[in-house]
Amino acid sequence: MNRQAQAAVMFLVGVALLHAGGTNLYLRYVKAGLQPLVLAAGAVLIVSALATAWYEWKRARARKEATATTTAAVTAPAGTHPEADAHPEAHVHPEPRISWLLVLPLLALILVAPPALGSYSALRTGTALQQPYGYLKLPASDPVPLNLVDYAGRAAYDHGRSLAGRQVRIAGFVAVDSAGTPYLVRMALNCCAADAQPVKVGLTGTIPPVLQPDAWLQVTGTYTTKRSRDPVNNGPIPFIKVTEAKPIPTPADPYDETWNN
Repeated sequence: MNRQAQAAVMFLVGVALLHAGGTNLYLRYVKAGLQPLVLAAGAVLIVSALATAWYEWKRARARKEATATTTAAVTAPAGTHPEADAHPEAHVHPEPRISWLLVLPLLALILVAPPALGSYSALRTGTALQQPYGYLKLPASDPVPLNLVDYAGRAAYDHGRSLAGRQVRIAGFVAVDSAGTPYLVRMALNCCAADAQPVKVGLTGTIPPVLQPDAWLQVTGTYTTKRSRDPVNNGPIPFIKVTEAKPIPTPADPYDETWNN
């Protein structure tokens, strides 16, 4: 690509980043805390693209003026072709048009939001549950709204001491393994969707008769000592005894970024 084409592609990348950062689309790629950086990167790319286009326009104009001056001052020798010599740019080969295919991924980014990772990835990746550094005191009211990762950490590593006798409420998407065991899952990430890993909580008790993989559920239940091991990495999978479950819409941020705090 020439400089003008590079500036155009850079401008489109900047627009795509601003579009993603100004909506919830960026949450499909990076965690929420990186939104200012996404917006800043988009703005820098747009400014750089405009500066490049302006510089190339100035340079092309200066070159054209210099060529016109030289053509007017020099008389072509006999037997030559003044038209060809006066317009050397006519011999410049155009850039290959196939290079514009690089724009297609940008259009896909703007027009098509990729789906968040779901049950397929969750069942083929080992649980990322890690032992927390500590546990915040739970509110006195029941049911206690808990982050799924928080519940999993308390159940697996605190042996449910802070959950005993309490009703809790967690949410996540459904995954069902080959043996028919249902799980509630959140995909946890450090930085971006590329490093997302699942945290799984097994479901027992009053489970809905029909579970659709990737559907989101809000589950109310109690701690149970039942647990299993993830067949992928042998990590702990705690369970929750379900007393009530109801479908919920997919949240704006489908990923959970608090698992390693």
